[in-house]
Amino acid sequence: MKLHNLKHPQGRRGISRRGFLTRVGVAAAGTMLLPSTEAFAKAISRERRISLYNTHTQEELSFVCCPQENYDRRLLTRFNYFLRDHHSDQVRNMDPALLDLLYAVTVLTRGRGEFNIISGYRSAETNAMLRKVSHGVAEHSLHIQGKAIDLRTEDVSTRSLRTAALALEQGGVGYYRASDFIHMDTGDVRSW
Repeated sequence: MKLHNLKHPQGRRGISRRGFLTRVGVAAAGTMLLPSTEAFAKAISRERRISLYNTHTQEELSFVCCPQENYDRRLLTRFNYFLRDHHSDQVRNMDPALLDLLYAVTVLTRGRGEFNIISGYRSAETNAMLRKVSHGVAEHSLHIQGKAIDLRTEDVSTRSLRTAALALEQGGVGYYRASDFIHMDTGDVRSW
């Protein structure tokens, strides 16, 4: 696997959620994903329903994303539980910026916002076990820190999801074509 490490000129942590969504919209509109920054601004200002389906637990989670509002504690608690380590049933606080990434990818791909989740949080023990059976599992995976999610969707190809996630430049993006999913995280900007 070839790993590309891109330095992000300005860390996302220093800007608001609205600033993040606006900034990535302008950048993504310029990269061909949307016809204009005006079209993106209109698209991103709307509330969107995001629906998640956990492929291991068969659980569903649906919520409304709105760029003008912060996520409430109840939604974050449900999100954390939904993305728990299904091997050990351990729960960890997930980075809320993952919700923003799901929202932005939905807007950029013009998808329905329905994601099949392959992996969210992984305990260190689960990660070590998976490393023994798969060469694609990083030793210091951001899944362990609650900053990563692996997913696919039925209405948008994984290649298109990857293109959108890369255009956002808001963290790591892995493309697993043979397994038909992408990895998105809120760490350093890089791709593989």
